[in-house]
Amino acid sequence: MTKPRVLISDSMSSQAVTIFEERGIDVVASSKLSEAELLDTIGDFDGLAIRSSTNVTAELLERATRLKVVGRAGIGVDNVDVAACTKRGVVVMNTPLGNAITTAEHAMAMMLALARHIPQANSSTRAGKWEKSRFMGVELTGKLLGLIGAGNIGSIVARKAIGYGLHVQAYDPFLTEERADKLGIKKVELDELLSASDIISLHVPKTPETSNIISATAINRMKKGSILINCARGGLVDELALKAALESGHLKGAALDVYEVEPARENPLFELDNVICTPHLGASTIEAQEKVAIQIAEQISDYLLTGAVNNAINAPSISAEEAQLLRPYLQLAQCLGSFVGQLTHDPIKSLTVTYGGEANELNVSPLTVQVVQSVLEHHSSYVNSVNAREVARDRNIDVIEAHNEGRDEYPCRITVGVETESMTRSICGTLIQHRPRVIDVKGIPLESKLGEHMLYITNLDTPGVIGDIGTTAARRNINIANMHLGRDTESGNAIALLEVDETPSEDDLMQMRGLPNINDVQYLHFPALQ
Repeated sequence: MTKPRVLISDSMSSQAVTIFEERGIDVVASSKLSEAELLDTIGDFDGLAIRSSTNVTAELLERATRLKVVGRAGIGVDNVDVAACTKRGVVVMNTPLGNAITTAEHAMAMMLALARHIPQANSSTRAGKWEKSRFMGVELTGKLLGLIGAGNIGSIVARKAIGYGLHVQAYDPFLTEERADKLGIKKVELDELLSASDIISLHVPKTPETSNIISATAINRMKKGSILINCARGGLVDELALKAALESGHLKGAALDVYEVEPARENPLFELDNVICTPHLGASTIEAQEKVAIQIAEQISDYLLTGAVNNAINAPSISAEEAQLLRPYLQLAQCLGSFVGQLTHDPIKSLTVTYGGEANELNVSPLTVQVVQSVLEHHSSYVNSVNAREVARDRNIDVIEAHNEGRDEYPCRITVGVETESMTRSICGTLIQHRPRVIDVKGIPLESKLGEHMLYITNLDTPGVIGDIGTTAARRNINIANMHLGRDTESGNAIALLEVDETPSEDDLMQMRGLPNINDVQYLHFPALQ
């Protein structure tokens, strides 16, 4: 089996290389590649580990024919075209916890420096001046800090700020009252935070919802004389509106580590004495860079070797332990989805996956994705676990996930139902000794294991049908390994599932379809079971 290959295209701790090598992955570390050189070489790699310098564009992805995963050693993925990765079926991962402490500490350092004018006082003193009265500062103790965002980094800032004697409130739609109480902070709406806070610190990603969250309107609502800290993302603050507020004295100061345009070689805010600027140093500590390099190497390795998905931007998370636990269920989901996909030839309107028994206790999101992928593989030229839901959306397929809590004769049950303009179809399966087993097709119970080569036959329940099938198969030199039968009522509709040794020809299928009382014969292929 060919070893996975990973390219590290940005400067990164050597610990990342060590981890890849120890895990049996071929790794190339080359942070000096030009854009053209990267385009020429990316087709040889299964994984790409980056920081902020490499841009993962749609053009790069067109060349990355083997690429399965992009790992960002850090939080922000502004330099990755996530939508293009998703369409190509490439997992995008980051390391949201690796530099959380470092970034939180930088925000606190900026807060302290701004409150006590430390950079300005340093420059003045070095210039031979002694301007004690010019740099009169304020205490942080007793002031009200407003956090916009109380996730990993924001919650660390909250704890550290409380230690300095600050009162803390936060605006975060995802923050629960219980979590706020545990942190010792007050949950508020954005307008209250803006108008009441002495200090505002940003700790949110840049999204359509947060872009320019500190707009001219928001700045006008801020408390007169307050200060602003942004160590999160450029583009969260209207920089021209901030400049006007600082010049007018409405805001007392600002400390910025991130900018709308980076690298920020020039910026109108650089002209102001009441602004502290650093060159995106939030994650720039030795400890943080070691942590994110180790984490992204472990995450990429886990995905390429075991299928585990951790900290993915565009795919359901699944730990290595879960991947091991879910493996037989994923195979069942694959078989059921493939079964439905091979039999459905019309455009699909909806796809419903219902879980019963012990399947209800699982992380079913990867199972649903596997079903969708396996159905669509027979209708789309390029689909995998990353882009399956997006492909379904593009085709206007409504994907529904449901649970049946009732008692069942089987320990687990997964039911896949599909609806088109002309028909509905369902198939149920379970696991017996960790192997997929079909237990119901279109409401007709039958218990059949699946093999690589299967014949799906629908017929009328009349004497002689099974004999005709066996005789025809023998005459066509088709060896039947297993046969499983089911019917809805006596003399009603019936189904036969036959496992055969090899792929039958289209002429073989036509001969069987011509037999008396046979409605249809379809060949089903399950390569995962070979």
